[in-house]
Amino acid sequence: MIEARGLTKRYGDKKAVDDLTFTVRPGLVTGFLGPNGAGKSTTMRMILGLDAPTSGSVTVNGRPYTKAVAPMREVGALIDAKAIHGGRSAYHHLLALAQTNNLPRRRVGEVLELTGLTQVARKRSGGFSLGMGQRLGIAAALLGDPQVLMFDEPVNGLDPDGIRWIREFMRTLAGEGRTVFVSSHLMSEMEHTADHLIVIGRGRLQADCSVKEFIERNSELSVTVRTPDPGSLMRLLAASGARIEARGDGALTVRGLTPPQVGDLAFDAGIRVHELAPHQASLEEAFMEMTRDQVEYRASAGGPASGSGFGGQPPAEPPLPSRGRRGRGRDRQDDPHHLIGA
Repeated sequence: MIEARGLTKRYGDKKAVDDLTFTVRPGLVTGFLGPNGAGKSTTMRMILGLDAPTSGSVTVNGRPYTKAVAPMREVGALIDAKAIHGGRSAYHHLLALAQTNNLPRRRVGEVLELTGLTQVARKRSGGFSLGMGQRLGIAAALLGDPQVLMFDEPVNGLDPDGIRWIREFMRTLAGEGRTVFVSSHLMSEMEHTADHLIVIGRGRLQADCSVKEFIERNSELSVTVRTPDPGSLMRLLAASGARIEARGDGALTVRGLTPPQVGDLAFDAGIRVHELAPHQASLEEAFMEMTRDQVEYRASAGGPASGSGFGGQPPAEPPLPSRGRRGRGRDRQDDPHHLIGA
């Protein structure tokens, strides 16, 4: 279980994360959503102890993750799939992680097979495609067989078969009673994968509810109707307070009335109906509706991207440290958690 209480991170005058309180529970796939710059990556880094909160706290299984005795056995994280030594093979990358975290060598072969990388295990990871790099990052997260798993954009670069695999795999992990926390911009995948959602905007909590509740709260049910007498039905429904839109395919989209209400009105008036179907917005549509005022940068139709609502200020989430050759080695040696999800 992951618990955040009043979690806040400030960079100068800018709050990247602003008083976040939420719980990620075991047995569920919890989606972590928000526009770019909302504070998702900063929040995940604070959970892992890679960034220190300005105020508030966050614990994993009741204590700060930095105090974990065997970190990779408690949490498996995919934060940056590119954080690997390109000169190492997939096998030796995972073996180094296993040996430095006191994990059995056999786990390397197990996670390679689990993620479909057995055939390329001895190839240099620097030559991997984006999708193969994602699979290697997921393999590293699974190495310690942890009860808590965190994935940041896990389907990035995966082909359709890989996307279906990670979707089913995350649901299997949650079904085993594990805590699965996943950040993604692919709303269609979240709609099919997540049980629960935590949504933030401008660093603040916007929603903490099930996917179904989120869609219902942030969208309006519409009804698709087909009839050989659309004019009469439109006048009838308008008189009952409905909003009607005539579509190009001959159907009507009705808002403000439920399907039973539309059907009863048509029946009572003797109007024949050939189709009567409810339509609920997708997660993507509901998300766009909820966060339209939270977007930090929005491209205009005829010109370059421009700031929206932030007066042209830089994104809330700061750039990652330089990864030049000398800087990379120094950063990784100084960071006791640099092997997490590497």
